[in-house]
Amino acid sequence: MVSPPPVLCLLCLTLAAADPAGAAEVRVPRTPRPPRLEDFIAARPRPAEVRIDDFRQFSPGDGAPASQPTTAYLSYDGSNLYVVFVCKDDPRLIRARMAKREQIMQDDRITISLDTFHDHRRAYWFDVNPFGVQADGNVTDFIEDDTSWDTLWHSEARITRDGYVALARIPFRSLRFPNTGRQSWGIVLGRYIQRNNECACWPHVSPSRPGWVRQGGDLTGIQDISPGRNLQFIPYALFSHARFLDLPPAAAPRFQTRTEARAGLDAKMVLRDSFTVDVALNPDFSQVESDEPQVTINQRYEVFFPEKRPFFIENAGLFKTPEQLFFSRRIVDPRLGARFSGKLGRWALGALAIDDRAPGETADPGGPLRGRHAVAGVFRVQREFLRDSSIGALVTSRDFGDSFNRVYALDSSLKIRRNWVFTGQAMRSETRYLNNRRDGGPAWFAELAHLGRHLNSRTSYTDRSPRFFTELGYIARVDMRQLDEQLDYRWRPETGPVIAFGPRLHALVNRSRAGQTQDWTLSPEFVIEFRRNTELAVERHEIYELFAGRGFRKGHSSVELETEWLKWLSASASYVRGSNINFYPAAGLDPFLANSVNTELSLTLRPGSRARLQETYIHSSLAAGGRRLAPGREEAASIFDNHILRSKANYQFNRELSLRAILDYNAVLANPSLVRLERTRHFGVDLLLSYVVNPGTALHLGYTDLYDNLAFDPNLHPALRRTASPGLSTGRQFFVKLSYLLRM
Repeated sequence: MVSPPPVLCLLCLTLAAADPAGAAEVRVPRTPRPPRLEDFIAARPRPAEVRIDDFRQFSPGDGAPASQPTTAYLSYDGSNLYVVFVCKDDPRLIRARMAKREQIMQDDRITISLDTFHDHRRAYWFDVNPFGVQADGNVTDFIEDDTSWDTLWHSEARITRDGYVALARIPFRSLRFPNTGRQSWGIVLGRYIQRNNECACWPHVSPSRPGWVRQGGDLTGIQDISPGRNLQFIPYALFSHARFLDLPPAAAPRFQTRTEARAGLDAKMVLRDSFTVDVALNPDFSQVESDEPQVTINQRYEVFFPEKRPFFIENAGLFKTPEQLFFSRRIVDPRLGARFSGKLGRWALGALAIDDRAPGETADPGGPLRGRHAVAGVFRVQREFLRDSSIGALVTSRDFGDSFNRVYALDSSLKIRRNWVFTGQAMRSETRYLNNRRDGGPAWFAELAHLGRHLNSRTSYTDRSPRFFTELGYIARVDMRQLDEQLDYRWRPETGPVIAFGPRLHALVNRSRAGQTQDWTLSPEFVIEFRRNTELAVERHEIYELFAGRGFRKGHSSVELETEWLKWLSASASYVRGSNINFYPAAGLDPFLANSVNTELSLTLRPGSRARLQETYIHSSLAAGGRRLAPGREEAASIFDNHILRSKANYQFNRELSLRAILDYNAVLANPSLVRLERTRHFGVDLLLSYVVNPGTALHLGYTDLYDNLAFDPNLHPALRRTASPGLSTGRQFFVKLSYLLRM
């Protein structure tokens, strides 16, 4: 048994109870009839409701009154909670547009957070913009918001002569809550005013105190409600026809066509009002939305692409821990999946079981593993205690043939006094490989964070054995003991265009278990935040990196600018210049240090309330810079230039119907004498017509086509050669996808 690092024990001894300050309370009345948007626009008398108008800024002014008059009205009946916002403003200054569901995070909008189990840790949130477009998700304190959660609810809004009015009707059957006669929930109501970088809330939520959910008020008065018999079925059908270039390892390249018709079912069942069972038969793992462009060449570690498949993204936050031990993209081609999740008092439970056909499909033909499925399982349990602390356990397992990988972990989040939070995790892996070799080892993580209006700091320690391995997780490296410190300070002027400014410092040192220094980093930065979501940052990085047994001293300087100063235009730009390692040198060369330049530009144009045009350009280059590398290769030669260009256009006909078009270009202009890369050029077309009635009922028609700089040449073996431009279609697909929500 390996003992935990001493820092864990010391911090556990200093654990203190949560702040005793009482929370604000709102008692919601029962209404005899649902509220109507027109009543609030015309200021007509209405039935019972409670009024809230003391909205205070979360940012930029901690506790200052909202810059624009804001009033919320709450009521409920036997089926729904009703929340209406009356937001005063100059309609010419409102920033909002007709958009697809979820794509309103840069709009003026209202937000509602409901902590239905009143555990001061997790909450549902619902956003509505001035056009009535919805966004929803889950928020868990100290974990990134989960925007993938979707449910069925109603919203409408209208811009008026003196602002806008928004109404949200949230069915109780779309929520999970305790099976009691009288409900007591946590609540935060908020309004975002983008041109002021403003978020104003009731009750006052302060950035100088940790957490969002735990600062919520108490919502009482709701009684005798139930989500009822909540059964949900989403059958789907998918038809696709594809033509693609097949490159088998032991045969000549050839074109193939594939026509596929597939159907499946996602089913959801609610048990005892608070537990959910999800079953997916031949689940829908198609990906409608394309991944955002990233530089993937000359990367030492695997590039991270976020999950987009529906079955995995719902309730994904339940399986998140400080170290990412479950990364669902490791499961490639499942056939059957089941998930159990919910809460019982202060206990949160989650379990996931799923198969994966991909390992058997790539196994050796005729071998014993050909056609076999891998089986993956994840189990999570968490217990809250005191007001703001928790402890949990996670187990992941993957079996394929006679091999397996198991990871066991304990984690905890502890509030220490008012502004300090400790997060820790202890892990151990056990692995048996296909050759019957066994391995395993421990890992540790600890972080102490101070959150305040002016001073913020995070100190973390990561310790991973060289034998620690997680097949279902996303862990970039092992054999490390790393101390990481991030510290920033902000001055916050009360007047003027500058909201905040100040320095930020990042320092890191990483040694192997044997004591050898593997990395160190020292990065001072200065940041200025302006109104209208504008930020300027200047940074210098001094870095040491051990790679392939050699130490490299490198560094770079960067400047970044992001702005939404104009209502119809947002832009971002970054420029990084310095040195980097050529991680994949050509044959006969060792890894070497070279000059690097990285540039990224992005523009988003909104010519009207329904159209959006986005342009993204990414350039990454590496050059030898006159270094003597080998005879005949000492000139100041380019090693590679990578150009990525994406043009994306969206048009929203109404809240349901949208058309999206993407043009992608990716060119890798490599020098094969210096780097193990080919000169490639790709051009892609991606068209998507979507009709989305609600998160479960949707119709998608899509067309994709990918062109490469290849040509067939019968005089070559294999019969392909590179050309100057992308003229050969190597992957073309048309698909139709239909799903329909049945709710009982």
